Amino acid sequence: MLFTDIALLDQSFEYREHQWVGVKDGRIDYIGSVAPADPAQYGRAYDGRGKLLMAALYNAHAHAPMTLLRGFAENLPLQRWLEERCFPFEAKMTDDDCYWGTVLACAEMARYGVVSFSDMYYSTEGRARAVLEAGLKANLCEGLVAFEDKPYAEYPICAQMEGLVRDLHGAGDGRVLIDYNIHSEYLSTEQVCRDILDIVRGNGLRLHIHLSETEKEVRECRERHDGLSPVEYFDGIGLFEVPVTAAHCVWLDDHDLDILQERGVFVANNPASNMKLGSGFAPIPEMLRRGMPVCLGSDGMASNNNHNLFHDLYLQALIYKGSTLDPTAVTPQQALAAATRTGALSQGRQDCGALAEGFKADLCVLDVTGPQWCPMTSAPYNVVFAGNGSDVVLTLCDGQVVYERSADGTEAWNGVDVEKAKAEAAQRAARIIAEL
Repeated sequence: MLFTDIALLDQSFEYREHQWVGVKDGRIDYIGSVAPADPAQYGRAYDGRGKLLMAALYNAHAHAPMTLLRGFAENLPLQRWLEERCFPFEAKMTDDDCYWGTVLACAEMARYGVVSFSDMYYSTEGRARAVLEAGLKANLCEGLVAFEDKPYAEYPICAQMEGLVRDLHGAGDGRVLIDYNIHSEYLSTEQVCRDILDIVRGNGLRLHIHLSETEKEVRECRERHDGLSPVEYFDGIGLFEVPVTAAHCVWLDDHDLDILQERGVFVANNPASNMKLGSGFAPIPEMLRRGMPVCLGSDGMASNNNHNLFHDLYLQALIYKGSTLDPTAVTPQQALAAATRTGALSQGRQDCGALAEGFKADLCVLDVTGPQWCPMTSAPYNVVFAGNGSDVVLTLCDGQVVYERSADGTEAWNGVDVEKAKAEAAQRAARIIAEL
């Protein structure tokens, strides 16, 4: 594809008008202020007038099949939300339920300019199939709950994970990657954590965890582990010696921050979910001040309700201005970096997440002809504070169109029958609710 005469946000989030961008063999091959010497080599020409091209978004923490729980678990604090609503519902979910929930999630994310997500759930084979069919990317891990005092090797999930790494890690030309998972301190044992650490370290893999999400979690961890916070507990095990994406990280003290900073842990902030569950506000401005890698997540649809990551992008840039009484707390550029380049790096995708020559062509196009986009005094501020996922008209993943809205409003997804996915999700959610 060749984008002609289009405005763009470059890898530094600088606004550039009247650009030509060529995509070839899944990568960004050309960026320039004049047409390339041989435009025909790029195939389809895309008229960029009235459009803005930018790096597509990376969702650093999700639970895709939880689209089936959308609107079901509401107005509860996290522990009651989990124990009274989510866990009973999830106990009745089948592999097919998880597959269709992921299909719907993929369609929704592609619609809103998201090309990749880090997903922690069950039925990983089905979730991988949904991702590959939709043309997206994902780092998938099989959810682990470990209470028994026994080695990880004695849990059935151990053999399952070995099979997933063998059969799916790198599938779809690297679009699907398998991560290991420790749900949290309170749903795991020290022995299991140490065993998983040895596996991850020995295989060059990555780890995805929940960390210090609520005040209750931190308080009870200190009671169990001689005053150690979850960060201190995991650090003592050595968990942060491997690449880790830690979701939430709301209740941290200065020593916790010191540890995460020193270890280079990726923090996946989930501003919508953190507020909706009443968990609090992660100290994102301080993390950014320290140069820590902060990325952005939606969390599951039982605690956010939509995969429109532009909503979370808006919250990432806005809420800390109010919570810290500092209007400079988070800049739009910092929020955009969290949703793009840092999110890609959290997945180990070194050549992704930026609009730059040689990078994978993970791109989205926004229609900027609406009144909320005028005047374009500052494009990054307009994208974050005036734009929305509904402005996305084209999403490319590895150079392939995965979503497009034509000028007449017709929407098309590559590899996803959206109407069937909606019908399946609605029917399956209704069945489960009736069984509860």
